[in-house]
Amino acid sequence: MSTLKSFFKFQIKQGELKQSPMTTVTTPKIGKRLPDFVPQEDMELLLQSIEATEDWKGMNAKLLFQLFYNTGMRLSELVQLKDRQIDAAKAVVKILGKGNKERVVPISTDLVKLIQGYQQERDRLFERKTDRFLVTEKGQGLYPKYAYLIINHYLKSVKTLDQKSPHTLRHSFATHLTNNGASINAVKELLGHSSLAATQVYTHNNIDKLMEVFKKAHPREQQSD
Repeated sequence: MSTLKSFFKFQIKQGELKQSPMTTVTTPKIGKRLPDFVPQEDMELLLQSIEATEDWKGMNAKLLFQLFYNTGMRLSELVQLKDRQIDAAKAVVKILGKGNKERVVPISTDLVKLIQGYQQERDRLFERKTDRFLVTEKGQGLYPKYAYLIINHYLKSVKTLDQKSPHTLRHSFATHLTNNGASINAVKELLGHSSLAATQVYTHNNIDKLMEVFKKAHPREQQSD
């Protein structure tokens, strides 16, 4: 349709037409693509599979998955993460997001222990060449492609996914929160969205879940079965 509009506009410029026939044609609205996410049961299996790896790349994989899934961080935010942004005593991470806007995200006790173990092992193995929290096998700051390839490798085992990237874990974080009763405003703050409209897409799966509960529990639905 865009091509036809351009074509007829050109014909008018050339003097071949006086009016474009496309003026009466309405461009259809294309629905917003729903975010791809890992189902909760698959996420548990994924996290268990990463537990078995013990080399440095395996440690990175384990921590990357836990950080993405526990905080909903963007890839750019995670690779730039510094030690000083992690407050183990308060069990929170200060994330520097878009436009240098800072948000504070709570983390679990298990993740705090994982982070502390990683820091100790990192400082034992490598001479610090960077102030980044996450480092490669050479002790250099983790770069986006490194993190992307690790996440992509493990997400390939989830056959239902079209997208297999770190952002899929961000979507999973938000979807699982809404499915388990978190308010949309709370999810908005945790994700660092400036507008609620960007967060509302995550209510789609919550509605599906409510429909499932309704069909199982409502007496009229049970009678019709």
